[in-house]
Amino acid sequence: MFHLFCRATSIPAFLIWLMAAPLQAQGLLRDADLEYGLKQLAAPVLSAAGLSPARVKILVVNESSLNAFVVSNDAIYIHYGLINRLETAGMLQAVIAHEAAHIANGHLTRRMTNLASTRTASGLGLALAAAAAVAGAGSAAGGIAIGTQSSAQARFFKHTRAEEASADQSGIRFMKSGGIDPKGMLDVLSIFRGQEVLAETRQDPYLRSHPFSRDRLRAVEGFVSAYGNITAENPNHAYWFERIKGKLSAYTRAPKWTLGRLEQSPYADVRLLREAVAEHRQSRTKQALRAIDAAIALRPDDPFLHDQRGQILMETRNFQAAAAAYGRAVQLAPNDALVLSGYGQALLAINDINKARQVLEKSRSIDFRDGSMLRDLSIAYAKSNQTGMASLVTAERYALSGRMEDAEIHAKRASGLLDTGTTSWQRAQDVLIAAERAEKRR
Repeated sequence: MFHLFCRATSIPAFLIWLMAAPLQAQGLLRDADLEYGLKQLAAPVLSAAGLSPARVKILVVNESSLNAFVVSNDAIYIHYGLINRLETAGMLQAVIAHEAAHIANGHLTRRMTNLASTRTASGLGLALAAAAAVAGAGSAAGGIAIGTQSSAQARFFKHTRAEEASADQSGIRFMKSGGIDPKGMLDVLSIFRGQEVLAETRQDPYLRSHPFSRDRLRAVEGFVSAYGNITAENPNHAYWFERIKGKLSAYTRAPKWTLGRLEQSPYADVRLLREAVAEHRQSRTKQALRAIDAAIALRPDDPFLHDQRGQILMETRNFQAAAAAYGRAVQLAPNDALVLSGYGQALLAINDINKARQVLEKSRSIDFRDGSMLRDLSIAYAKSNQTGMASLVTAERYALSGRMEDAEIHAKRASGLLDTGTTSWQRAQDVLIAAERAEKRR
């Protein structure tokens, strides 16, 4: 169902319709560097599971607790707190393999079928809206409505013991097929050893959604023993794990903590990247630029280091230099939606409106689910005197964040300004239909 609507050229009306009044909201940490690194680690696991690494995104939830989950066939969500807790690439790949197994084994499909005729679907829609979070590039966190208060949602998220056993065994098989040591799965479960005796309110969220028991641990030990160990760690996986964890911790822990632990990373460029983030967070721009420039000197063709430089310059209002840095990042990664989004924002800042619009439209064509990009694209259309398109994109941005009344206002305006029957006009109708359905459900 989610696959079907995401393939459409317009906002998936059914998904928007499912988005009811927001519950407890969390956020996504959208960053081109992080998502590329996660893709590197996930690719062999997803391929072994029969899933497309190009389609299934690994997204980071802005939450310090330990958890990971899936709510659609197109994305795996991992709390940054869990990533910070993990110690090896294999452990992170084990988390991905386990969640991928829930997708591959059809656990979600069965749940969607069971929930299709119930009001629980509206709660599920809020969770699916995570993929459509209002989130920007860099460290910006956006609004995902991942409700944790609804008992119906809690039942949806909680896997059965049979599903857990199936996902464990399949995940270990995927790891083995992908050339990854299955011991990572056992290492992850060991983190939660002993928590099963705690009151549920004191357990990590992972245990509340993934039932844990000594029997499960013994079963995983048996699976790992049966499939055998792989002693040689993939150096590319080890590097990207250090970079993911290093950048995440630099953004989510105090700068002083980061600067005091730079030498813990075995990679010089990762140390410099962490230093740049920590210094930037303390508004020490010269030191931040010196560090990121040193990292770029080590890896001159790394688009995400140039992207980080652009972010530092953009956030310190050095717009011309930011545009140049982002421009270099786009040269190196021309099809990365988040890199393109940053470049478009910088081009807007220097008043290169036509080019900004072209870049942002390309970003949207790759991944329409970035609210920051949609905001900037609507500005670019407005400054180009294309008020119908500006209203349309604004309507889509509000719809993706669950603000259906505002979305309806702008969609009506767009419908009156755009040529009837065009693709853009039809996109406005999709938003109006979604708004009407949301109104009926209230």
